[in-house]
Amino acid sequence: MSAPSLLTLKDKLRHERLVTYGMNIYGGSCMPVETAGHHGLDFVFIDTEHTALGVDGQLEKMLLAARAAGIDALVRVSGTIESEIRTSLELGATGVIIPQVHNAEQMRAIIRMSKFPGMGRRGGDSSVRSARFAAAGFDWQTYTESENARTVIVPMAESYEFFDDIDAILDVPGIDAVHFGPADYSLSRNLPVDYRMRHPEVRTRLEELLEKCHARSIKVMVPCAPADLEQARELVALGCDMLIMGSDLYWLNQAAQHAAQVRATLARSRPGDAR
Repeated sequence: MSAPSLLTLKDKLRHERLVTYGMNIYGGSCMPVETAGHHGLDFVFIDTEHTALGVDGQLEKMLLAARAAGIDALVRVSGTIESEIRTSLELGATGVIIPQVHNAEQMRAIIRMSKFPGMGRRGGDSSVRSARFAAAGFDWQTYTESENARTVIVPMAESYEFFDDIDAILDVPGIDAVHFGPADYSLSRNLPVDYRMRHPEVRTRLEELLEKCHARSIKVMVPCAPADLEQARELVALGCDMLIMGSDLYWLNQAAQHAAQVRATLARSRPGDAR
């Protein structure tokens, strides 16, 4: 078991050359969250956009599991929905990932929803985990200032519209990282989906995002698929800062595929056995 890092994800993102590693969580179990923490990954990416998970009690358990295992947790909400963004942060998420960001107006709304004055207009309540449930020593000014400094905001660049307005989007203060979504970008342009991002247009967009984000000290998150050393080396060489090394479902599929291959091999060696 790896010892939990003393640095938060926010601390790590401030380092110019430090690459961070995480994994997607699609299921509702706490076990992969804790396992990722015990192996020393930097963060988990809990998905409520494409799963049956909501911003609810089950998510709260998973965030508490992340806290117990010493790993930062980012929550992908289902959209630019104020209550989901605010509640995810109040439940203790390190930050939020917002899908389908298309323009600067939408980005400004996200910052307004996720940050307290004077960065935004996030609504507050002291009876929440992020405020330590108004325990002894609670002070509103200290709380709001620390939350503005603590929370990580990650819009997704996954459409041609994002790139049509890329400079104005990235100029909105408060963005910590941008997650490039090659599948949805490809779908928005009717291109073949390839998570290796080898299509010339997709690779050009990734390179553009890296250049423009890094000029503003913003990190770039990408999926590493396949989640192997060769692909990771390629992405790091390009300048990618945050790598998603598969998911709970990805690794479950790998294990199931291995078991199926073992069964098929043994069946071929014993053709008389019933299957």
